[in-house]
Amino acid sequence: MATPSSIDTLCINCIRCLAMDAVEKAASGHPGLPMGAASMAYAVWDDFLRFNPADPGWPDRDRFILSAGHGSMLLYTLLHLTGYDLPLSELQNFRQWDSRTPGHPEHGLTPGVETTTGPLGQGISNAVGMAMAEAFLAARFNHPGHTLVDHRTIVIASDGDLMEGVASEAASLAGHLGLGKLIVLYDDNHITIEGDTTLAFQEDVGRRFEAYGWQVQGIEDGNDLASLRKALEHAVSAFGKPSLIRVRTHIAYGSPNKQDTAAAHGAPLGAEEVRLTKENLGWPAEPTFHIPAEVRQHMKAPGDRGRKLQEEWHTRRDAYREKFPAEYESWARALRGELPKGWDEALPTFDPKDGSMATRKASGAAINALAPRIPEFLGGSADLAPSTNTLIKGGEDFTAGNPGGRNLRFGVREHGMAAILNGMAVHGGVRPYGATFLIFSDYMRPSIRLAALMGLPVIYVFTHDSIGLGEDGPTHQPIEHLAALRAIPNLTLIRPADANETVQAWRYALQKNDGPVALVLTRQGLPIYERRDVALSVSKGGTILADTDGTPDIILIATGSEVALAMEARDILGKQGVAARVVSLPSWEIFERQPEDYRNRILPPAVGARLAIEAATAFGWERWTGSDGEIVGLNRFGASAPGKVVMQKLGFCAQNVADRARALLERHTQPHSGR
Repeated sequence: MATPSSIDTLCINCIRCLAMDAVEKAASGHPGLPMGAASMAYAVWDDFLRFNPADPGWPDRDRFILSAGHGSMLLYTLLHLTGYDLPLSELQNFRQWDSRTPGHPEHGLTPGVETTTGPLGQGISNAVGMAMAEAFLAARFNHPGHTLVDHRTIVIASDGDLMEGVASEAASLAGHLGLGKLIVLYDDNHITIEGDTTLAFQEDVGRRFEAYGWQVQGIEDGNDLASLRKALEHAVSAFGKPSLIRVRTHIAYGSPNKQDTAAAHGAPLGAEEVRLTKENLGWPAEPTFHIPAEVRQHMKAPGDRGRKLQEEWHTRRDAYREKFPAEYESWARALRGELPKGWDEALPTFDPKDGSMATRKASGAAINALAPRIPEFLGGSADLAPSTNTLIKGGEDFTAGNPGGRNLRFGVREHGMAAILNGMAVHGGVRPYGATFLIFSDYMRPSIRLAALMGLPVIYVFTHDSIGLGEDGPTHQPIEHLAALRAIPNLTLIRPADANETVQAWRYALQKNDGPVALVLTRQGLPIYERRDVALSVSKGGTILADTDGTPDIILIATGSEVALAMEARDILGKQGVAARVVSLPSWEIFERQPEDYRNRILPPAVGARLAIEAATAFGWERWTGSDGEIVGLNRFGASAPGKVVMQKLGFCAQNVADRARALLERHTQPHSGR
């Protein structure tokens, strides 16, 4: 029997037993990780983590991320014991409706939870973004003798996290960038849901991370506090390299029958096994959720230390504000998520006389008009900056030696890029964007979904948006991607019709602080339209681009490059005596949020003849065409040929649109046969 011989052991066993009790009461959860990783988590929080429970948003706090989010009771227990606003009743209400202790940690719901984790690999990848944001802000604002930004990002990651490809992408970039304030403790417990990790995982993780450019240490006994503290001290003092500490632990440590087994990974231990485990740890079986007074007293100390550290930081902050008032205000404004005055005054306006222009090119012009006025605005692409037009001219590259650079070189790492952008956004103080071809949004979708779930202001620039990109063929021509992205709640997708709508899309995206925005842009040139209401086209989600005198016979609705086809088809129909309205509908989500009277003004319910045109799957368009409308869309993949040829062959030409419109109108005007 193990008898607590010190306050450290008492606190660690308290963490284990609270986790067991919460999972048992919920009849659901993952008790094994909190029990096995309790010692390493305690070492981090008791000795190293800088935080203030009374002010969870202290800007210069250390960020702690439990990447292995299934072990959420480990984090909830630490938050409760160290004094965050998370009462014991919330631990007792684990995984229940309206609790602040959901099955996996959720940012914005539980105080002290820095990011939403659960899908494995996301937390450690978000942490790379947080460390990048810290490095960028430190390079931009700190001065000798006046340090405003100086904090670490500390992660506990599991075997599963390090199997996921997204973690490899992000860790590789972290090593390349020399993110020395990033520390990852690897909970090496050898167990996943199916059994021992040797079923599918035999690599030397330490050597892999050394190859990435990380400093690597190993601890063979996860309960050896002295070694844990020594390794953390070394990691904290390391400069120029992120740190991995591989800690050999035992899942469900202390359980007589389930330690080191997959049975402890994702299910309660069972009442009898909980009793036996508590006995083995020298813990009383009753009452459940027992917290000794000594533990309560001891676990207050890290928070008290953090309060003093924050007070010292306030002194430094005030001195900084006095010496560098303009820089301080820029930092504080960016943390508040506010844009500087006049941020949009230099946005370009394009004239129809300029000729056709690809919307990706207009986007590049907007980025470079915005960047000088929004210093926290930064981003990059997955090795496609020349194609996506996303380089900030004169912005310099973010590198190990120059973390103040504003051009982020993500390499061919779409998923890692998206997860890193989430980490940057949730850290705060920066406005990040990332770019690739629309087809590769598939690689990013899990991270995009989490950005939407957290309400993060991340901007995605997706170019080469349709079969119109041409010769690269069906492997690079997105078909189902617009529908897939539109299906994600709280993601706003904007597919502008011309250069000026693209500029307005950027204006909208930078003003949106409660969710991500995807800009979907063309490779091919598009005509620029003369219009007075271009600002409304995006801010309202849709406007009338060309109209008729009186009620239209038919409404042509399109997005992006297909708006040009609708305009050409309108001319053809006009010569045939058909009065057609053209509606540019760049954003379904924004349009749907408008008052009903506005939507009815754009799409009058009395006009049932509606034809939608979009070079993508028709899925979902029925909400705008109605049951009596039709869609010129795709139900097949594209082909390799010049873009205009592919569009023509697959029915995206003005004549086909006009023919389809005439057929639809004839169907609407045919008298109904009585039966």
